[in-house]
Amino acid sequence: MADQLTLATQVDGGFEAHRKATRRDVFLAEMDKVVPWPELCAVIEPFYPKARAEGGRRPVGLERMLRIHFLQQWYALSDPAVEEALYDSASMRRFVGIDLGREPAPDETTVCKFRHLLEKHGLAKELFKAVNRHLHDKGLKLSQGTIVDATILGAPSSTKNRNKARDPEMHQTKKGNQWYFGMKAHIGVDEATGLVHSVVTTAANVGDVTQVGDLLHGKEKVVFGDAGYTGAEKHAPAKRGRTWHIAAKRSKVKAIEDEALRALTEEVEHLKASIRAAVEHPFRVVKRQFGHVRARYRGLAKNGAQVLTLFALSNLWMARRTLLATAGEVRL
Repeated sequence: MADQLTLATQVDGGFEAHRKATRRDVFLAEMDKVVPWPELCAVIEPFYPKARAEGGRRPVGLERMLRIHFLQQWYALSDPAVEEALYDSASMRRFVGIDLGREPAPDETTVCKFRHLLEKHGLAKELFKAVNRHLHDKGLKLSQGTIVDATILGAPSSTKNRNKARDPEMHQTKKGNQWYFGMKAHIGVDEATGLVHSVVTTAANVGDVTQVGDLLHGKEKVVFGDAGYTGAEKHAPAKRGRTWHIAAKRSKVKAIEDEALRALTEEVEHLKASIRAAVEHPFRVVKRQFGHVRARYRGLAKNGAQVLTLFALSNLWMARRTLLATAGEVRL
């Protein structure tokens, strides 16, 4: 016999016959279908606390905590903010599977401990790999081309904090005429699918070109990068037949005196730029769709784990139409 609905469940859905699906409802419904929950939970399960014997307190369900963790990434929520959001948003409660008539939402301490568990065991990297394996199994395979790029994520530069100092693992760098303090997220993106296959995080003052060797999957025959990757072939393992298409510096193009040659060079540069544009899509999803424009934590390890999770989720978001079609689902 089906469980009797509590008042909270009825208020959330049973009495709202004319409720219109919001953009949040649609987003969460799609992500609920495309996230490979069993595969991701299997990555974490060996490290997740087991229920204590003799009536000990049972831990919150693993998948429920993972769902809350992903809500934090999608909506740029801190530990206290996601607890409050679960009490405030019926759509988030439905996504997580919480009925306030029967139980409270996990508190911020529980949420924080789950995040620390993932950080302690390096599970963000394993979750990223599991997502990409899932995408590969669904037909989104790596091509023979990679686009590399990096973006700066700012960090608080104020010293008005408990330690009276800026984060020692973050550094400043100059881009154009503007100085930035924080970290960099370096990514390698598949030329054909636009999905991220490699992620490296460093302090902001680390040169983009120095990380290129860790952004290749090894089977590329062609690599694209902006002018910041000049000389990139010296920083990557040698591979016969690999072609590097690195943007020429604008000053060098303008310095070409032959007008016909300059026009041809500009046309080639425009073509290379149109291919490189695909690398901006994951950055847009992470920064605009998910609202992650600044480093949330102190230290590169914590922020690096979050960045890996964000790009894993951005891959699922960008591939959602293919995944929904494969599953035979109709997009809401």
